[in-house]
Amino acid sequence: MKMTIGRNVAFALLVLGLAACGGRQPLKPVEGQKMPAVPVGAAAAPTAQQLMTPSMQSRPERSVDILSQSEERKDDPFDLPPENQP
Repeated sequence: MKMTIGRNVAFALLVLGLAACGGRQPLKPVEGQKMPAVPVGAAAAPTAQQLMTPSMQSRPERSVDILSQSEERKDDPFDLPPENQP
């Protein structure tokens, strides 16, 4: 019984060790496949690193404080009460 628990632990550690050693090399297309087409208006095709980097539109910066001081609301001419429905 103790022998199987020891083997299971050793196997789990081996699997965990193999899962942790991923490759750290630049991305390349699979043999026989081409890189994505050049976007309209671009001078050159984007590299793999450029394709993996999120744009500013997808990850905008956030400001911590929206208002620097309290302000009284200005009159809004479009803030109308609901119409009565007959």
